[in-house]
Amino acid sequence: MGLEVLIFASAFLVGLLGSMLGIGGGVLLTPILTTFFGVPIKTAIGASIVSVIATSSAAGAVYLAHGLTHTRLAMLLEIATTAGAFAGGITAAFLEPRLLALIFGLVLVYVVYSMRVNRREEGAQTKTGLLDTDYIDPRTQKKIEYGVQKMPYGLGLSFIAGNISGLLGIGGGIIKVPVMNLVMGLPLRASIATSNFMIGITAATSATIYYQRGFLDPSVAIPTALGVLFGAQVGARIGNKVKSSRLRQIFQLVMIFFAFTMFYKAITG
Repeated sequence: MGLEVLIFASAFLVGLLGSMLGIGGGVLLTPILTTFFGVPIKTAIGASIVSVIATSSAAGAVYLAHGLTHTRLAMLLEIATTAGAFAGGITAAFLEPRLLALIFGLVLVYVVYSMRVNRREEGAQTKTGLLDTDYIDPRTQKKIEYGVQKMPYGLGLSFIAGNISGLLGIGGGIIKVPVMNLVMGLPLRASIATSNFMIGITAATSATIYYQRGFLDPSVAIPTALGVLFGAQVGARIGNKVKSSRLRQIFQLVMIFFAFTMFYKAITG
């Protein structure tokens, strides 16, 4: 019982941070479960996928209620993302754990680099004539108007995000948020909200494959999902009041730490 409580507490913090950043928490949970609790990486990925669904359900509802989620764009991108998640889930069953850890670390490094080189803040967006929309920034109460850019690139990269999601059990948010923010021109806050709305659908696709392969352990998945569920509800409300630049800095620091963690796992096994 003590181990389950520790997993629940860790998952609560992950859900809080994951919902604030739109990454679902899977990118944090997998290194935590493998490094601190000794869970095999494929079992950790299975638990992470379940937690991503919980994050999406809890945080997605909060962001949707505030009008931050671009639901029309989410439904379009999810077509490509779901296809990628299905392919990734099948592939993951045949890869060595150390290779999965290495891929995980490389993905994190790429995300940190892309968000440092390319910066797009709130208020820098304009309407494009494609899926134009707006929202009221909960922190400043200003109206933010924006449109969608480079839809073909967004669809292609969403397939890759889905593939990585199914492969690593991370919901794809660490790819979706930078893609929507840096490539498609969405404000960071809208990117986070839309990602939270999408990641549950993506994760559900690959969850069926992990279940069939026997990688869903209830003793790990249940306390993980419950902790993330409660944490995500709190995190979504806190995230609405934090500056976008601060969210970006937290995102990068978390990614750097866990990138090195996964490289260590890849080297040591």
